[in-house]
Amino acid sequence: LKWLNSLYAGVEHFPLQQLKAQGTILTNGAGINASPIAEYVVMGMLAAAKRFDKVAAAQAEHIWLDQPPGATEITGAKVLIIGYGAIGQQVAKKLAGFDMQITAVRRSASDDPHVLGPDEWRARLGEFDWVIIAAPATDETKAMIGADELAAMKSNAWIVNIARGTLIDQAALMAALQSKAIGGAFLDVTDPEPLPTDHPLWDAPNALITMHLSGLSQQYMFQRGAERFITNLKRFLASEPMIAVVDPERGY
Repeated sequence: LKWLNSLYAGVEHFPLQQLKAQGTILTNGAGINASPIAEYVVMGMLAAAKRFDKVAAAQAEHIWLDQPPGATEITGAKVLIIGYGAIGQQVAKKLAGFDMQITAVRRSASDDPHVLGPDEWRARLGEFDWVIIAAPATDETKAMIGADELAAMKSNAWIVNIARGTLIDQAALMAALQSKAIGGAFLDVTDPEPLPTDHPLWDAPNALITMHLSGLSQQYMFQRGAERFITNLKRFLASEPMIAVVDPERGY
């Protein structure tokens, strides 16, 4: 097998070391759904800020609310985006329209004061109103958000996870939500998936769960995937550098 192509960004389910050992090129769908996933992040942040879940529940019960259940404004708020690949960059681009103050975390540090390295962001967690997880699922990122990180966040800050459920220590998150140590969590991903019907996370206070739908909420995924495959096929046949080649050591 010379080349294996995946439509999806996540590659944690592939035998990466075996593919490396046999010399197989693995390309993935990194960035193909970055824009619709970023749209989902914006939707989740607005829903959390205005507590639209409670507005929708009131409509279902035919209740006319006299006061809004959420009055937080996202304009001008401080945002930390952990993982600044295609998705993280699209999130930043869309949130810039709300004049939000954006700081990003990427694998390598930068001279840009708004870009932090992997050893810098934890000390600054208390500065941010929103913490968005958009990093790949690897051994290094597993449970990167745990009890210490949650305790360091603002008491009214929300965490948004559109990466993988394994990046957050779910027991620690449950404890933080129950104790109101943080404002809340918008979770497109959980651990495990599907989340069992009797799992306590379903009923955690201030938790909005969207069943890993962000990457599926799009119209043109297969068109974009096909276009990239055709481009990569031409490059493969011409022995030219290909798009979205996975590094087996990094896991993305």
